[in-house]
Amino acid sequence: MSERVVIGNAELWHGDCREVLPLLHAIGCMVTDPPYGIKYSSGMGGKFKDIQIAEDDSLDVRDYVLTLLSGVPALVFGSWKMAKPAGTRQTLVWDKGDHVGMGDVSLPWRPNTEEIYVLGSGFRGHRGSSVIRINAPSPNFTPDAARYHPTEKPVLLMQELISKCAWPSVLDPFMGSGTTGVACAQLGKAFTGIERERKYFDIACERISRAQAQGQMFPAEPPPAPEQMEIQ
Repeated sequence: MSERVVIGNAELWHGDCREVLPLLHAIGCMVTDPPYGIKYSSGMGGKFKDIQIAEDDSLDVRDYVLTLLSGVPALVFGSWKMAKPAGTRQTLVWDKGDHVGMGDVSLPWRPNTEEIYVLGSGFRGHRGSSVIRINAPSPNFTPDAARYHPTEKPVLLMQELISKCAWPSVLDPFMGSGTTGVACAQLGKAFTGIERERKYFDIACERISRAQAQGQMFPAEPPPAPEQMEIQ
């Protein structure tokens, strides 16, 4: 049974995105960090030690959502180890900084990047580099209390991506601890998020509530009027 919580202009759903998405109607764009299909297991200590990601043994859930939302412009995180989504127009690279990444220690390079796939059209803004350099939280120096999720993305990174989205609303069907929703609140955009794990859903509600209370941090640019996409 899905649960819906509304916080300001954020609509948050606790449930499986495959069950919730058919209940939604108009969607502007999607910015999301789905399971990568790489059987991720956290190498962090503390509260994230040995944590695994649900349904990360394949790309099935990612591809199901992208097929269902075919035609919706999207920015989708992923790994170079797995196939890109069909219809990818460009691959952005998130450079997480020199302080993270272990990988194959026989090689003189750290695996400190992740990919972000651009699907659809209508993005706008300054035409900068396709490599985005924003430090990830350090598993060695960031205290447990400052980390909400084992694969959490920095708010600054999500702000950078969402600022290129012309639409007034953003969907994240793999919401996790709500970083996309926090960035939307700070940018003055409406947000719809879906999360299946109760502990992360509750954290997302709390974080987005705080961000909504703090108000918009950056002035919103007057957007063009791209057409909202209807789920077929």
